[in-house]
Amino acid sequence: MKNLAKLICLSLVAILCGCSTQQVRPKIVPAVEVKTKPQHTLGVIGGVEPIYFLPMKTPFQARIDTGAAGSALDVSEFHRFERDGEKWVSFVLVNEENGEIHRFEKKVVRTTSIKRINKHEKRVVVNMDVKFGNEIINAEFSLADREKFEYQALIGRNIISGRAIVDPAISNTLH
Repeated sequence: MKNLAKLICLSLVAILCGCSTQQVRPKIVPAVEVKTKPQHTLGVIGGVEPIYFLPMKTPFQARIDTGAAGSALDVSEFHRFERDGEKWVSFVLVNEENGEIHRFEKKVVRTTSIKRINKHEKRVVVNMDVKFGNEIINAEFSLADREKFEYQALIGRNIISGRAIVDPAISNTLH
């Protein structure tokens, strides 16, 4: 009897509010069809691969990091300046394996905050033309002092997503 009274009260409130007492049924959402499948044009690559920073002639050994959203590059002689009202940077890239040196001037795309174990670091991001395997890619790289790291370049998901499958047990599969 008590439950019947509650049901009548709820029905009256629903009628007075203009609400329906019918059950709301969820609409069925159609499956989303993926229009393009990743091509994985580079195939299976390893945890360390060579990368060319164009127009440099010799490759750098780069750490492939699927956990990093973006890519990073170790540079020296880093200077900020303004050109035509826009932010630019100049820097030197030295291939530590053979001593090849190239000075770059790049427009700043943005700045990013990198979270490290016990500190946050602000970095400048620029677009670099790189040859990775058989592809030439224009990709964003944050510029950093990676002196404490074994590899001068770190390749993140912004470059490898859809292009490669990574097997960290192998290395140097690309030429």
